[in-house]
Amino acid sequence: MTLTSDAATVPAAPPAADPAALQVVPARHPARWVAAAAVTVLVAQFAHGLATNPVWEWGVFGDYVLSDTIVQAVWVTLQLTAYASVLGFLLGTVLAFMRLSRSPLLQTVAWTYIWVFRSIPMIVQLVFWFNLSALYERLGLGIPFGPVFWSVDSDSLIGTIGAAVIGLTLHQAAYAAEIVRGGVVSVDGGQLEAAAALGIPRLRQIRRIVLPQAMRAILPTAGNEIIGLLKGTSVVSVMAIGELFYQAQVIYGRNGRVIPLLLVATAWYVVLTSVLSVVQYYVERRFARGADRTPPLTPLQRARRSLRALRAAAARRDRPVVPLKTLHPAEPLEGTR
Repeated sequence: MTLTSDAATVPAAPPAADPAALQVVPARHPARWVAAAAVTVLVAQFAHGLATNPVWEWGVFGDYVLSDTIVQAVWVTLQLTAYASVLGFLLGTVLAFMRLSRSPLLQTVAWTYIWVFRSIPMIVQLVFWFNLSALYERLGLGIPFGPVFWSVDSDSLIGTIGAAVIGLTLHQAAYAAEIVRGGVVSVDGGQLEAAAALGIPRLRQIRRIVLPQAMRAILPTAGNEIIGLLKGTSVVSVMAIGELFYQAQVIYGRNGRVIPLLLVATAWYVVLTSVLSVVQYYVERRFARGADRTPPLTPLQRARRSLRALRAAAARRDRPVVPLKTLHPAEPLEGTR
């Protein structure tokens, strides 16, 4: 079958319109505007309730937020968080490398530890360590399965704070082990092979090659875990330790001001977690220097740049305007013949 000339003829495309003559219509996002309006109304209602609802009792909040009892309780909370974080991540690092070792015994022990301590709730572990003296009245040193050369009473050795630190540390170590192991596994194995080919000792490989690179993967999750531990210290209130939440409970148990005292504890937790978040941001930025050669500006650097721009704009605005010299039509420009 043959096509006629009329059928084979393709109609010519219309001439392209002039781009300058096209009308530019901005994209419209009605759903975005509706969502923004709804969120604005909700935030305004919440702020209005905070300011006008008398149940918040802001006067009572102001009386107790910086009181000596609350500040001392905040210090106890920070101590528990610091001890459990440092000891927990030290023990977790050991457990992580035990899981990565080639010894089946070390792998099994580390895996069992992580499995057990991640399976038991923190409050159960804390109560168990608090009642350790019921299981072991005395702790001592001696020959295994033989005579004991030195022993001491369990309560006098551990105490309430010691039991809380032990419980928080052992619980934290189980999670820290998996965080560290995940960071170490993320490092390319070819770098260890190159280091071994250069004759670098195994311990130095881990300390100078593996861990600095693994920190980029470890830090985000580790920071999140430490913040969770800071809030998790409120669980030690079951042991009658004078940390932040326990002291807030004691105070509102005496005066009946439950809401403002809970607000005091909430405000302090928000402040402490915000400080930890800022520290985490700068630590992550430091360890990311090798991977990100042009990191984004920090909030402080942005503020300084904005301030310099405002000063420069103000200087240009205050600079007097020099009028141009009017030349006679027959007068040549300076420097020309």
